[in-house]
Amino acid sequence: MTVSVLVPSSLAREAEDKREATRKLGYVARAATIFRVDRLTVFPDDAGETQYGDGFVETVLRYAATPPYLRKAVWAKRDELEFAGVLPPLRVRSQTGSGSEGSGSLRQGIVTEVGADGHVRVNCGLQHPISLPVPSGVDVPGEGERVTVRVSSREPVRAKLVDVPPPGYAVDAADLDTALDRDDAGLAIATSRHGQPLRPSRLDELAPASRVGGKRALTVAFGAPERGLPAMLGIDPAAVGGDDHGETGRFDLWLDTVPNQGSEVVRTEEAVIATLACLNLME
Repeated sequence: MTVSVLVPSSLAREAEDKREATRKLGYVARAATIFRVDRLTVFPDDAGETQYGDGFVETVLRYAATPPYLRKAVWAKRDELEFAGVLPPLRVRSQTGSGSEGSGSLRQGIVTEVGADGHVRVNCGLQHPISLPVPSGVDVPGEGERVTVRVSSREPVRAKLVDVPPPGYAVDAADLDTALDRDDAGLAIATSRHGQPLRPSRLDELAPASRVGGKRALTVAFGAPERGLPAMLGIDPAAVGGDDHGETGRFDLWLDTVPNQGSEVVRTEEAVIATLACLNLME
């Protein structure tokens, strides 16, 4: 199943300082990793942003998704990453293939040099960058581009480029309409405490509804602290609790994934964990 998560650029708006804002984003990155989210999209919420400014959320989430062995090569010193040391390690599980063509584990690499002979040098966290041929039918990646490498042996080094997404989640920035128009958007879910309560029986209904061309896909959107999706989209909260969503934006349904909450406010990072944990139970 393909899972996309949409979070606003104002995600860290209520954090007391940049350290706490970075830590908050680390929880979102951990949730995306634990529940195998394929893509985290940051959508603009200019009215809700505060002192951290444009690009902070996207930059920190991108940094968190970068394997530790590539961070020095990919990231220069940036103000947004002042407190990157508080980010929890993601420890993305290696994806292991089977058979003679699929043995070994997938690693993310970055192209450091493009040769004239159809080879590229790639830093993928081994002792030195390695020279690899570009597979037939695959466009030659440019310098600085990220690629996926399947490493089947370290001593001696045996590796090859493969045309598959690297392990972990990808990060991009797009407005809500663009994100929901993607071919793999699938079932579009907006989360709100004003939405319909998510019950176990509802999961059985969501599974077939999430199928797109034989594959299952979900796109789940979250609001910002003290500024939920209805407020961000200018929608009457009372309108999102029913079955008619013609007046409630582009989403297929609005769900309250923490029904009967005991706290007045569920933080966005908490809502992400609670929601993905529930949706992970779909069969």
